[in-house]
Amino acid sequence: MKILTPIFLFLSFSLTSFGKSMIQPKAEIVKLADGMKFTEGPVWLAKEQKLIFSDIPNSVLMQWSQKTGLSEFRKSENANGNILDLDGNIISCQHGARNIIRIDQKGKASVLVDKFNGKRFNSPNDVAVWKDGTLWFTDPPWGLREPHEIPGHWVYKLDPKTGKVEVLIKDLAMPNGIVFSPDYSRLYVADTGGHKRHPDPKFHDYPDTVTCYAVNKKGKLGKKLFTIDEGSDGMAVDVRGNIYLTHGHVQVYDPDGNKIETIETPQKPANVCFGGRDYKTLFITARSGLYSVRLTQPGAVSLR
Repeated sequence: MKILTPIFLFLSFSLTSFGKSMIQPKAEIVKLADGMKFTEGPVWLAKEQKLIFSDIPNSVLMQWSQKTGLSEFRKSENANGNILDLDGNIISCQHGARNIIRIDQKGKASVLVDKFNGKRFNSPNDVAVWKDGTLWFTDPPWGLREPHEIPGHWVYKLDPKTGKVEVLIKDLAMPNGIVFSPDYSRLYVADTGGHKRHPDPKFHDYPDTVTCYAVNKKGKLGKKLFTIDEGSDGMAVDVRGNIYLTHGHVQVYDPDGNKIETIETPQKPANVCFGGRDYKTLFITARSGLYSVRLTQPGAVSLR
């Protein structure tokens, strides 16, 4: 893997505003690195002040920092979504291995889950951590190269302490990005629907959406609160509960599903996360590139 040095190209892209902009005054999109095949799953490591993210087709996790630029972090099995658990370990969804792994702070990887009721998952895509440490994840068939063993594309909850897995949502076509509100009372799940590859005809005409669900104080999924009629791949939330979707560009919505603005990006984004020393930098993985932009609000952080 070729190691690239940091690239600080200040690019100007238009902002379609629906209210007060979330971008800091005079801030612009910054291109940090390029030359990858398909970037996804950014996660910020505060102690090391570096970003970890996936280059899915190259089967590698990459790392970027202000000091050292871009380099390979470790090999993966087509990792997609990544997040930190409550102890600061990296949780990684691997398409190729059809599993979810934990990478501890010494670099040791272990498989957390790869089956439900004895059947292998499709290809775990994205994951969110609730305040009790349970992992809520989506399982569409994007990376599946073998026959389905599970007869659906579902959203699950894993208790990493006990290994217990339960199904939370069964009625989405292609569950994709997943994220909690800052107070953990809401769950947002993207459905990248309408895809002919789904084996069940009833899913063919599903539009791309993001659905907001209530979550009670005990971590039980409740009713649907509202649906945003716009899809997303990965997503992030800031401390005020604003949601940052990745659909064509970065689309920003308030906590109740009202659009705030569109942040136009040079390449179509696949995922976003907050980082930097003040967590006001939005990192954007977009096709072959990695970008950032400075925002007015910091991201929601859930580490102990």
